[in-house]
Amino acid sequence: MPIDPSVAVGADLGETSFEWSASDVALYNLGVGAAADPLDTRGLRYVDDTAPAVLPTFATVAENFHATAAPTVSFPGIDIDLAKVVHGSQQVTMHRPIPASGKATTRSRLAEVQDKGSAAVVFTESQTFGSDGELLWSARSSIFAKGEGGFGGERGTSDRIEYPDRAPDTVLTVPTRPDQALLYRLCGDRNPLHSDPAFAAGAGFPAPILHGLCSYGTVCRALVDEVLGGDTDAVGSFGAKFAGVFFPGETFRISVWDTGTQILATATAADRDDAPVLGNVVLERRR
Repeated sequence: MPIDPSVAVGADLGETSFEWSASDVALYNLGVGAAADPLDTRGLRYVDDTAPAVLPTFATVAENFHATAAPTVSFPGIDIDLAKVVHGSQQVTMHRPIPASGKATTRSRLAEVQDKGSAAVVFTESQTFGSDGELLWSARSSIFAKGEGGFGGERGTSDRIEYPDRAPDTVLTVPTRPDQALLYRLCGDRNPLHSDPAFAAGAGFPAPILHGLCSYGTVCRALVDEVLGGDTDAVGSFGAKFAGVFFPGETFRISVWDTGTQILATATAADRDDAPVLGNVVLERRR
């Protein structure tokens, strides 16, 4: 079905109520590479039995953490083959720290559809409220759908950030496990692109790729650990654009510029001549 922006843009996607536990948080933290070295006691806070440290990026999986079916891309005015879809961008704003366990309700809407000619970009926005009715976090994300453009929509404007004209303040190298995607998929994203070699080949990849949101969470965790001294509550917001694929078992090279209120970064695949993985990475410190 062709995309119909007159139906899609502004469509109410309803609300979902959900809950999570300390074990869910600990599993997510392992999924984004926390506590990879059991002899490094700094990482043990991420797997505490009752009060694990909660990364702000947990917000991206909390609603669908217990999903076991592959996702679909079917919304009002939009119906896209999952094999054509990759994550485009993700931004989460924290209004208060996420508790280690809790209940919440998310309300979502389709915010924007961009026509890139050969592809479409679909943006959704959501707000998540705790069981007390107060806002916990808000999010904006996009998906990039190959071959779904040409429907006559607006192209959209560039949102590329400007990096400081100097060498990075810090460069981090962050290895991943060969089974990282299989571990991360237990956090509710069962897209076979990340687990099934045949499905990945059909989508044009030589092997299953790492979830974009796993890259997103891994880079955020590395910045929290190495730049913010492990203080997950110091993050006011975190956003990034997905610039390329990353394969489980590869090593991230994260270039970091600290401007004071913001931490800017890029992430590349060090094993493949620094092929881009994440760009427009912006971590806003909580004021």
